[in-house]
Amino acid sequence: VMLHEDVAFKTVIANGLVLDKNGNKMSKRLGNAVDPFKTIGQYGPDATRWYMISNANPWDNLKFNIEGVGEVQRRFFGTLHNTYNFFALYANLDGFRFEDAPIALDKRPESDRWILSRLNSLIKEVDASYDAYEPTRASRAIMDFVTDELSNWYVRLNRKRFWKCEYNEDKKAAYQTLYTCLITIAKLGAPVAPFYMEKLYQDLNAVSGLDAQESIHLTDFPVADDGCINLELEAQMRLAQTISSLTHSLRKKEKLKVRQPLSRIMIPVLDKATRHNVEHVQELIKSEVNVKSVEFLDDESGILVKSVKPNFRSIGQKFGPKVKLVAAAINSWGKDEIAAIESQGTFELDLDGERVSLVLEDVEISSQDIPGWSVASEGKTTVALDITLTDELQMEGLARDLVNRVQNMRKDMGLEVQDKIDIRINIGDDFVEKSVEANREYICTETQALSLELTDSLNAPQEVEIDERTLAVEIQAR
Repeated sequence: VMLHEDVAFKTVIANGLVLDKNGNKMSKRLGNAVDPFKTIGQYGPDATRWYMISNANPWDNLKFNIEGVGEVQRRFFGTLHNTYNFFALYANLDGFRFEDAPIALDKRPESDRWILSRLNSLIKEVDASYDAYEPTRASRAIMDFVTDELSNWYVRLNRKRFWKCEYNEDKKAAYQTLYTCLITIAKLGAPVAPFYMEKLYQDLNAVSGLDAQESIHLTDFPVADDGCINLELEAQMRLAQTISSLTHSLRKKEKLKVRQPLSRIMIPVLDKATRHNVEHVQELIKSEVNVKSVEFLDDESGILVKSVKPNFRSIGQKFGPKVKLVAAAINSWGKDEIAAIESQGTFELDLDGERVSLVLEDVEISSQDIPGWSVASEGKTTVALDITLTDELQMEGLARDLVNRVQNMRKDMGLEVQDKIDIRINIGDDFVEKSVEANREYICTETQALSLELTDSLNAPQEVEIDERTLAVEIQAR
């Protein structure tokens, strides 16, 4: 089972060993208890090879874990396959064949410009990794891009662009952008997963006909377009992802579901650049984490109390026998030293007359919760979430849950997105009635309802559970 011809090195999996291109044994052993051919039969050669390559370089030892192959199959290949299926479903419905000229980059939404920037940055990283005989670094970069950025961020945030009925320039831009990402990922990943990427290429190119070559293994390796790369935009979106991830972790910690709106998050800003980047993506953050506002906090305010401790794994490798001195110095830090390493990324220590430099990865900074707030940090970024629930927020949360239940009822009835309905809800719960009245327009808009009635006379209601309440709901198609 050989790698792509574009790669200067080739490996073959055989008899539990990895051989080089001349058939000589390399150092990586699978272990006596592992049958590689059984693994390939269960998960396929591409998942097996991707697992091995992404976990360790071919010349390094590998502690083989068959469950890891299954994880690669689910996390990477499963995610990529689902992303392609999502694209194919709506592209086929709209008859998209990439027949029109590519829409100019400056005419596309910011999310398109961001993912194309990340894609071209990825091309550079993967190309450099292959050239440096670093397939592990290349495969990890591809896998992270597909799972964390393409699927979990770009596609999820842009789903409504594919769903909407009107086939306009915005929808074409979404199709073109996602097509470009998929076909490029196929070419980048073909050296490690030649069979799956060949199939992906054939399915995409059979419709568009953009590539003249009959096989992906005959195409040129992608070349990065520097004109598409916007490092500032990448930094802004990366910050939005980090803030959103921290906020979601706080919601999970406090057992606050995402559909429950919250009033605000506070973000300590270390410098003007950070504030500018957060301000640029704050609307996206508010939508993603379901909060009403993003507020900025001067880290000198004293509202957030931070503590620091040494990262022994990092400083142990760097400082060896001096690790205890370094750890003691870090443990003595106050807020000034913490603020300095957060803002500058480095900090110098004086160890018996010797100057040593620490970086942010050498320490672990945490923030204490404050009354009414929940706090989390990652690297330089700290988020404080206001967890106070007012009656208005709880009523809006109930309305959002109601929309979700009605959407499920619509789906069970086989209704199309554009089909109109009438909603009737049984009266009897004052809180439910107040919530419906306060959010009537939102509920009707989201569910395509022409009317919403509170009544004590229902013909064939369904019971829906929302938190500790049971609602009797009836919908009728128009």
